[in-house]
Amino acid sequence: MKTQAELRAILYRVLQDGENECVEFKQANDNFSTSEIGKYFSALSNEANLRVAISAWLVFGVHDETRAIVGTTYRPEHERLHSIKQQIADSTDPSTSFVEVYELVVDGLRVVMFEIPPAPRGIPIGWQTHYYARNGESLTGLSVTKLDEIRSQSIVEDWSAVICEKATMTDLDPEALKRARDVYAVKYSDRIAPDTIQSWSDEVFLNKVRLTLDGRITRACLLLLGNAESVRHFSPFVAQISWNLEGPERAYEHFSPPFLLATTALYQRIRHIRITLLPPGQMIPVELSKYDQRIVLEALHNCVAHQDYSRQERILVTEYPTELVFQNAGGFFDGKPNDYIRENRTPVKYRNRLLTEAMVHLRMIDTMGFGIREIMWKGQARRYFPLPDYDLSDPAHVVLRLQGRIIDENYSRMLLAHADLPWPEVLALDSIQKGILPDEAILKSLRRKGFIEGRKPNLHVAADVASSTETEAEYLHHKAFDDEYYCDLIVKYLKKFGSAKRQKFNRLLEGKLSDLLTPDQKRMKIHNLLQKLQREGKIKVDGSTKAAVWRLAEEETH
Repeated sequence: MKTQAELRAILYRVLQDGENECVEFKQANDNFSTSEIGKYFSALSNEANLRVAISAWLVFGVHDETRAIVGTTYRPEHERLHSIKQQIADSTDPSTSFVEVYELVVDGLRVVMFEIPPAPRGIPIGWQTHYYARNGESLTGLSVTKLDEIRSQSIVEDWSAVICEKATMTDLDPEALKRARDVYAVKYSDRIAPDTIQSWSDEVFLNKVRLTLDGRITRACLLLLGNAESVRHFSPFVAQISWNLEGPERAYEHFSPPFLLATTALYQRIRHIRITLLPPGQMIPVELSKYDQRIVLEALHNCVAHQDYSRQERILVTEYPTELVFQNAGGFFDGKPNDYIRENRTPVKYRNRLLTEAMVHLRMIDTMGFGIREIMWKGQARRYFPLPDYDLSDPAHVVLRLQGRIIDENYSRMLLAHADLPWPEVLALDSIQKGILPDEAILKSLRRKGFIEGRKPNLHVAADVASSTETEAEYLHHKAFDDEYYCDLIVKYLKKFGSAKRQKFNRLLEGKLSDLLTPDQKRMKIHNLLQKLQREGKIKVDGSTKAAVWRLAEEETH
């Protein structure tokens, strides 16, 4: 039973979110049809199963369009109200009913809330021999696709749901178990009092979070919460994540369960340098971390959730100097990447359903498909970084590349200057900076706005103009030339005058560098140009103080 405070919190949350596949509002007077309630029960229960929801809600006393609380006169007598539970159980197949029927009063108006359980795994809920579902906010028949999806939820077919017969509670990591309970308590604090969750025994908690089945430990449980020695229960299958560092430095480390803790430990191995980016029209650079923890963990948790463990492979995370590459065994399981990146697809099937359900409860992933687009892709865009890429060349694996560098500063500055860019245009600009041409329609839109320059196939992101009133002269001052231009000026100066001190180069170049650079940044730029020419053997320097003199190298004097 939930308290009145818990019910109010749930009510306000569903009011804010609005109707969806798992929530329905009705004004409902005393004569509201029991048959209609049964149809909604069937639909909401089936949808809660498909979306791995802890429950669905049918709420009486709320206007379904305005979401205003209007009150309800439905069955005002307590005994008559609760008799609906038996009426629902009598006509559902298999027989089931509400978790609970609640009454509460908000601003003097009565609200009735029906908590509907998800349909059992593999068993759709019917009402009077018919199966129902939701299409957005509408009540519909349960489609063949959804019916097959529910009926295919066989425990035997789910690798993660297999019982580890010899595993006991001693195979679990105490720290991981405590962390799981704390996360669950926070996630469901609006539904269950945290003190109640903390009072549960470990056995009750693991059943609630769906990591045990009838008290028996599953592979999913050991993957997320098992101690290092528990991997013996997986044999001959592999439960391991490997981190490889490639580049000037080389290193590796293997991570075993509990994956609830191991993924964060792996993240801490990754090099986290700071990258600076100068916003258009500003004098102070923006500092960005090379990788964002939430994005990295979303990618890594997706690997854990969707790995095909039957292939006996490790999950691989390879760190290169400029990118992270995530690889898990098994192809993209439901749909294609673009379904989630460009559209709002919700997956309807999962390779490791029990594991996925548990990871949802522990806030490691979501099951609505939002993580790919909202966390990883849009998260990178909010950081002004190149968007991730799926490598689809290997159908036996899912390979994700996450950039840790700026490819084109013009792209990054464009995102800085235009925070309201439509998502299709962000995707198109990212493709252009990577040398990939998007659709012609989006190209025309970007060209009209002045966001791209060049001719096909050699298009590039335009150097952003700070505002529509900026003059051509100001634009030229803001648009920096490439390094070769400045290096050529230095060499020509030394050919004409023979030698020069640093102050001469400052006067030569400071007025030609971008006005977006601060004086200190301009001086550092000139220092870097001189060092570049010296490394290339084109100039040399006598002395190392302010009195140092620069000259052409011998071969440049001929």
